[in-house]
Amino acid sequence: MNIQSIIIPIFVLGIFLYSLHKKVDVFSVFVKGAKENIMVGFDILPSLVMLMLAVGMFRASGAMDAFSELISPITDFLGFPKECVPLALMRPVSGSGALSILETILEGHGPDSFIGRVASVLLGSTETTFYTVAVYFGATRIKKTRHALPSALAGDITAFLLSALAVRLFLG
Repeated sequence: MNIQSIIIPIFVLGIFLYSLHKKVDVFSVFVKGAKENIMVGFDILPSLVMLMLAVGMFRASGAMDAFSELISPITDFLGFPKECVPLALMRPVSGSGALSILETILEGHGPDSFIGRVASVLLGSTETTFYTVAVYFGATRIKKTRHALPSALAGDITAFLLSALAVRLFLG
């Protein structure tokens, strides 16, 4: 038997023993927390539905492909593969949409190709920025994101551009 197989049961037992010591009704506290989290889920649901609708419309309308073609001279100059532009556009908005695009890239070019590697590094080094902002700011009822969104997007853009450079430097 190894420690990994018993760590969760030990953790749960520790919480149970601590609650007995402090005389806390674990069940009622758990139910209260679950109720609060369900309410948070209902509060952020409209933001998530709107975000998913916008992503679907963006992809289905052909706007993503048109924008990719529009900026391809810039990405070619920077050494960023044009095949990865749709992934770079989708990643800040939708993790599942980005995974779908990554799958298409890997099927078409292979995981060990330059394009496949750039796509993998890009996906692993960026965040679903708009989704995260919608969920966390929506859950906390913050209306003004102030510098959070521009800073996060600057980080994403940096990761997009440096993903191709990192693959060139470290993977040849």
